[in-house]
Amino acid sequence: MSKITDPLVRPFAGLRPAAGRAAEVAAPPYDVVSGDEALTLVADRPYSFLHVSRAEIDLPPHTDRYSAEVYARAAYNLRSFEAQGVLVRDQAEAFYVYRMTARGKRQTGVAFSASIDAYLANRIRKHELTRPTKEDDRVRQIEAVDVITGPVLLVHRSDAHLAATLAHVCAGPADAIVPDLDGVCHELWVVSDTAQITRIADRLNSMEALYIADGHHRAAAATRVAAARRTHNKSHDGSEPYNGFLAVSFPDDEVTILDYNRLICDLNAHEPAEFRAGLQQSFDLQPSNDPVRPTQPQSFGMYLDGRWYTLTPRAPVAKSDPVERLDVRLLERMVLEPLLGIDDSTTNPRIDFVGGSRGPTALAKRIDSGEFAVGFTLFPTAMADLMAVADGGQIMPPKSTWFDPKLADGLISLPLI
Repeated sequence: MSKITDPLVRPFAGLRPAAGRAAEVAAPPYDVVSGDEALTLVADRPYSFLHVSRAEIDLPPHTDRYSAEVYARAAYNLRSFEAQGVLVRDQAEAFYVYRMTARGKRQTGVAFSASIDAYLANRIRKHELTRPTKEDDRVRQIEAVDVITGPVLLVHRSDAHLAATLAHVCAGPADAIVPDLDGVCHELWVVSDTAQITRIADRLNSMEALYIADGHHRAAAATRVAAARRTHNKSHDGSEPYNGFLAVSFPDDEVTILDYNRLICDLNAHEPAEFRAGLQQSFDLQPSNDPVRPTQPQSFGMYLDGRWYTLTPRAPVAKSDPVERLDVRLLERMVLEPLLGIDDSTTNPRIDFVGGSRGPTALAKRIDSGEFAVGFTLFPTAMADLMAVADGGQIMPPKSTWFDPKLADGLISLPLI
């Protein structure tokens, strides 16, 4: 294998389902299902990876999901899966080609150990802030199981040579197939050939940067674990598995970003008619008989008092700053802050978020139930805008992007011991 200075990525010896057992194991990401949903999903599925990623489901009802017992149970379940031969460890380092196919579209990427040092040097670039409680949860999970189980979704700029290599790998039979996980087919190929490993490593490591699309908390948690282990390992030499985090990177022209919509629990003491009047100072409001899913930037849907509206700024908003020109920031600046009194969407308890995969009807249902007062649908953030924000070292507003489909948990993991 060619020598590479300060690599972005490395191959690793993965932990994955035994042959023919991937469909038994693969599960949705731990953070997109509730406890009740997880319980439903594991019915008659004793080897679902949710027993590791959401181990509270195996403890008495109402167990605090952040209690020590939960992390201990996650470790027990993972070791049990290995002992029973449901999960196996590869003996040699490899890359793993990962393909997802959904609704007639497929995206093909590669799983690897992403360099902690590259992350710290901003060659693996982020665009979101993280919450300490969520970071703490993932740190405790990693330390308990000694495995990084949740992949970070990365994006790289499309590269024809890399794509050709991955296509060549995918021409052969997949080593693991999950034909239908929430409507998505997941496939995994193990790349153990030395020449192919070198080609993949050379193409990825020659890139200026990789971009975190989804999984900022997972990356930050792995970085904290690495820092602690570097401090305590007197023989640390940089080759240890903890120097990387589990990631899967896809080309930027294959990933799909859906809208990420907003729900507000009250109108900040306004009556609906008064709130509409306030909006009309800056927006053209048009009633709609159908749910509104915007078809272009600088256009919003609103559900209020049992009715849908289309909101369009009366004057186009032109901003050179990559954050300020985002639709999510435009909504904050023109509606959430001045009219609804929400000056920090990250911490304000009056706001909630609905991923675009659930559709505008899910947003309306929660308002009709009385749980919320008003909701807004947005046009999806463009990948180019995400990269521009990350390249500028800036931070997007919270919940600016919803990537679809999601990577599965359990299909490939990165052992630390």
